[in-house]
Amino acid sequence: MDYKDTLFLPTTDFAMRGALPQNEPARFKAWYDERKIYEKMKARRKGASVSFNIHDGPPYANGHLHIGHALNKILKDIITKTHYFFGEDIRYVPGWDCHGLPIEQQVEVKLGDKKKSLSKTQIRELCREHAREFIDVQKESFKQLGVASDWDDPYLTLKFEFEAEIYKALCQIAKKGILIERSKPVFWSWAAKSALAEAEVEYKDKEDYSIFVAFDLSGEANAKIGAKGAKAVIWTTTPWTLPANGAISLNPNEIYALTSENLILAKPLVESLVNLGITEGKIVKEFKATELEGLNAINPLNDRASKFILGEHVLMDGGTGLVHTAPGHGEDDYFVGLKYGIEVIMPVDEGGCFDQTLKIKKLFRADVVDELVGMHIFKANEKILELLGPALIKSGKFVHSYPHCWRTHKPVIYRATKQWFIAMDEPMPSGKTLRQVALEQIGGVKFYPQSGVNRLTSMIENRPDWCISRQRDWGVPIALFRDKSTKEPIFDEKILNNIYEIFKAKGADAWWQMEISELLPQDSGYKAENLEKVMDILDVWFDSGSTWKAVLQSGAYDAGKFPADMYLEGSDQHRGWFQSSLLLSCAINECAPYKSILTHGFTVDEKGQKMSKSVGNVVYPQEVAKSHGVEILRLWVAMSDYSTDLKISDNILKQVSEQYRKIRNTIRFLLASTSDLNEIETSNFTRLDRWILTRAANAFSSAEAAFRNYDFSKGFNALLNFLSADLSGIY
Repeated sequence: MDYKDTLFLPTTDFAMRGALPQNEPARFKAWYDERKIYEKMKARRKGASVSFNIHDGPPYANGHLHIGHALNKILKDIITKTHYFFGEDIRYVPGWDCHGLPIEQQVEVKLGDKKKSLSKTQIRELCREHAREFIDVQKESFKQLGVASDWDDPYLTLKFEFEAEIYKALCQIAKKGILIERSKPVFWSWAAKSALAEAEVEYKDKEDYSIFVAFDLSGEANAKIGAKGAKAVIWTTTPWTLPANGAISLNPNEIYALTSENLILAKPLVESLVNLGITEGKIVKEFKATELEGLNAINPLNDRASKFILGEHVLMDGGTGLVHTAPGHGEDDYFVGLKYGIEVIMPVDEGGCFDQTLKIKKLFRADVVDELVGMHIFKANEKILELLGPALIKSGKFVHSYPHCWRTHKPVIYRATKQWFIAMDEPMPSGKTLRQVALEQIGGVKFYPQSGVNRLTSMIENRPDWCISRQRDWGVPIALFRDKSTKEPIFDEKILNNIYEIFKAKGADAWWQMEISELLPQDSGYKAENLEKVMDILDVWFDSGSTWKAVLQSGAYDAGKFPADMYLEGSDQHRGWFQSSLLLSCAINECAPYKSILTHGFTVDEKGQKMSKSVGNVVYPQEVAKSHGVEILRLWVAMSDYSTDLKISDNILKQVSEQYRKIRNTIRFLLASTSDLNEIETSNFTRLDRWILTRAANAFSSAEAAFRNYDFSKGFNALLNFLSADLSGIY
């Protein structure tokens, strides 16, 4: 007889080691292929009195997953499963953003010169193939993170029906009277040759010129202020915009000074300009800004008149108090120029080079203009400084925060072009503006963390009209007709509905493939020869911002109700998806598309540094799965304070692994100790037994309350403290 067979020992089949890297792939495959866990979760909660759905913010179908993707999808999965275990009917349909510049650029790189020989629809088909390839790659990677969702029927913005729904959202915006076309300066990426929205701009340091330039006053202006040979001094960091100067803006509420050097400066800034060596500071005359209003100075580059105008945007926090104004190159310049009828001159082409407008408008003198036509504006700065001659009072360089295209990472410019906008301050049929409705709706949204409400509110309060047009190939077209003679857009409902039905059946490629006569309904009342197509496409943020319509309202997906219970993305989406979704839903439905917003931070290394391949501190989810296991990655997400940036490294993951082992071995011990337990006799419980039950009830209650508030790190800390201190350490 073996004595060990006579001992009463704990026994269980639950292994001490999880062997996660070895066991998880097969387990996840069984979840999706055999057990169909998402369908089973839905079936088990069918008819529940409470439901919960997350509307997925679509990742971009380009490239492989990074640790930020893993954080986002795991957090969504934890929240979905939490609501499931609370007995709620859950829905989570994943999706992908499939249009846009990055995919088009990848295709262009592959094609090279061959692109010139292909039609728009051929290029679009190659973009579609590229997107589908990475959708499959990313989908498999997400499934390997143990995420339960409707992987068999995800939403894709490139599906024909989806493109039609995006277009229908555009039509509904048009019906509200807030879709407008106008020539206005917008952020322009000369590298991508397209307009950009606010959300597509990032700010990085850039070195620029800082120059002070003297404009001679006209005889009439000199006489008005009782001077001879006076010069208005402007300050600018963009010398290349000086040829398009149309005015000099003064602050209507400030006093201006004429110095002993015959320079006109704002009086409050004279002292600071003494420190810069612009003037000795001796004031010989003071006058109000209004005295120069409507009179002219002379542009030293081309001898064109530059009108003195008044604008509240002129500040006394730097410069000279006289602002160089080129309405084609700045938003403030544009609006103050409208008031005074200043011509909007745009001498810069889509690639950022000076064009023939220099000659047509005589923006440089005849002997030098040929050299500048075709030159990139940033390269032209040095030449312009040379041409300014003695009018250049002071020149230097400095580094400042400057807008860059977040796709090409090149500096952007302000460039006036004809674009389509969604107006923020035009009244809708309800009498309210889009800005008013959006701000009202934010008040009814729950934010996690609460600070998110301030961020989104300030962005809506201060944002300009939304430029939604792009000059590219890969996207949903702004499929509108214009009258050839008047150039007025046609918003005829019968025509718009017909195009919508065509897009549903044939996809948006039909806009390029079909003739106008084929796109018009038979009884439209319009003649095809009198119409022309708008050839711009929609900003990709319009695509993703309208996904609530196609996913939650169309009935095409089993995605839950509208508005969604939650939108969950990184904190950068206050300026992106949260905002575009809010604006489009408020324009069409006059309500927010979400009841709550949860935001998480970004992933950084253990020192808090941004991850970079060159630094070698990048953590890849696939490598974590192989070395530690996906469950360790998921526990890292759950135990981190996701409201701030999340630190991750091999050392941190090893610490999380220890916590995992503590949880696992506690479960194993409990299973082993109760393997032959049939019933519990409670009458003989000791004080210690009752104490541990009380401590357990408190810990579980605290954890549940934390989980219901999505404070998972607090909930796990309550559980781990109970396991370590009470259950293991004492009981």
